[in-house]
Amino acid sequence: MLPYALPRLFLFSVDPETAHDLTLGSIAHLQNTPLQCTWAQPRVQDPVSVAGLRFPNRVGLAAGLDKNGRCIDGLGAMGFGFIEVGTVTPLAQPGNPKPRMFRIVEKDALINRLGFNNGGLDSFIANVKRAHSFRREGGIVGLNIGKNAATPIERAVDDYLIGLAGVYPHADYVTVNISSPNTKNLRSLQSDEALDALLGALVERRAELAREHRRQVPMFLKIAPDLDEDQVAVIAATLQRHGLDGVIATNTTLSREAVQGLPHAEEAGGLSGAPVLQASNRVIAQLRAALGPVFPIIGVGGVMSGADARSKIEAGADLVQIYTGLIYKGPELVTEVARALAAK
Repeated sequence: MLPYALPRLFLFSVDPETAHDLTLGSIAHLQNTPLQCTWAQPRVQDPVSVAGLRFPNRVGLAAGLDKNGRCIDGLGAMGFGFIEVGTVTPLAQPGNPKPRMFRIVEKDALINRLGFNNGGLDSFIANVKRAHSFRREGGIVGLNIGKNAATPIERAVDDYLIGLAGVYPHADYVTVNISSPNTKNLRSLQSDEALDALLGALVERRAELAREHRRQVPMFLKIAPDLDEDQVAVIAATLQRHGLDGVIATNTTLSREAVQGLPHAEEAGGLSGAPVLQASNRVIAQLRAALGPVFPIIGVGGVMSGADARSKIEAGADLVQIYTGLIYKGPELVTEVARALAAK
């Protein structure tokens, strides 16, 4: 494997979104070819069963990096046990105006206000269906769904139902993303009545899809770190009442406390990376206390080392995901985290 320090020098010399697009374009073009060896590494075997699925190890890629599902095999070759792609919306949309990604290198952090830019559901499904080697080797694929920016929040359920029906036959699990800060009013779906209505409709539709496809696909909810203990308790109770299979905690934060005064710190959008670790772990711990010992929790936010990943497990997570850490640390982080969790 090519040491990540070399490509990072180049990637960090250009605009973050340009670097992102170049990286994904290269992986999409070179995956499943001999040149995949430049970033591939053996997977650490640490199998665990969560939500009825057998994960080869506890380390996954968070949604948002591969929004269109183009690079499942290539990213999987880095040693992940599971890959989550999306967020996909029913219709293609460009997202928010550029520039919309910003590095805060001093804090190993990013701010993004991409806004669910993606090629739409049909293109997404076609890409997912083309992936083969990662799943053949036992990898788990999660598909993350959201609403179009142009859809009024009052009609958000319609978009999620379209997304669920579209991805269901192709997903090992489905994630319902109501926690991005970059789609207007989206986080309002985390409130009591709105969440109850959304999950009720989705669970009813999933039962129909399970009968149609003769398979039960687990469904997770992804929530924000910017919730107080009472809000977390309401979400936990709603998850259990509707029989969801798990929760992903957390998305990016709107807080700027940890990066105050640094260049780009006041840019609008969600902050990810090292500064989110403690807030994410706080929500994970609150969820575990509210949900009991066996309800599946995937911890994400601020994992930059094996020790960070262990802190998520100690807070109550069953699995962990990385995203910004991969950008700052490279594929080596996948192996470091997987080994740390296997040893624990």
